[in-house]
Amino acid sequence: QVQLLESGGGLVQAGDSLRLSCAASGRTFSNNAMGWCRQAPGKEREFVATINWSGGVTNYADSVKGRFTVSRDNAKNTVYLQMNSLKPEDTAVYYCAGRFHGNTALRPDDYHYWGQGTQVTVSS
Repeated sequence: QVQLLESGGGLVQAGDSLRLSCAASGRTFSNNAMGWCRQAPGKEREFVATINWSGGVTNYADSVKGRFTVSRDNAKNTVYLQMNSLKPEDTAVYYCAGRFHGNTALRPDDYHYWGQGTQVTVSS
């Protein structure tokens, strides 16, 4: 079984940057596509970004395109989400997720395992 642990969340001001990290404990990390989703209070969980097994293909939600960058380091079993130009509407719990396929996925339902989340709060 694969376990995921997110870190790097916090309280920042609008316009600031954060980098989230997700460390995977499994032995097949390099074969799996990974993603980031987020959930704001009272809202459904929504897709944010995804990266394929090699890091050569990425996809983003329209709301974060041009501001967020997803990357991975397979030697460290870690995926990252660089978040720039943060806005108050980015405030949410951010979840790292994985799937047992190498190709990217744009729906939360297409992910097979999840971390416990890290809180990101952006003040105006």
